[in-house]
Amino acid sequence: MHSISLPPGEYGGDSIEHLFTNRLDWEAHPYFLQIRGLKVSSHFLVLRNGDCVQFVDCNHRAWHAGRSSWRGRENCNDFSVGIELEGLEGNPFELAQYETLSRLVGAVTRRYPITAVVGHEHVAPGRKFDPGPGFDWLRLRASLLSRVAQVPALGAAAA
Repeated sequence: MHSISLPPGEYGGDSIEHLFTNRLDWEAHPYFLQIRGLKVSSHFLVLRNGDCVQFVDCNHRAWHAGRSSWRGRENCNDFSVGIELEGLEGNPFELAQYETLSRLVGAVTRRYPITAVVGHEHVAPGRKFDPGPGFDWLRLRASLLSRVAQVPALGAAAA
């Protein structure tokens, strides 16, 4: 789980989608010059209004985790599904995002052997801090209880 907004703190628009599809106009905003040339992707993006966009098939690698490790296994891009939430680390997310996220995590969990849902902050501690303290792991857990037979470990409880 990640959070992203481009430029930071601004929502809406197509900058995130352009970044994930290597079409971002680096000159369109001063912040974009700081990340010029960045090549990242995610399997899914959940927008503030709850809409969900898929960029990469779950059977293929997306480039979302960077230098990362989970339970002693390096390079989480090789074995994880990346979900970005439109938002800023530490800030609250929208109810519509939790509803969509719950459906999405439920669907992915039914299809793949998912044992944990964690934040970027958990797989790259000290380097990444998203989705951050504004993300309500308990809300996600409560919503998942009605969708999946076995809720995967979530957030810090998964560590």
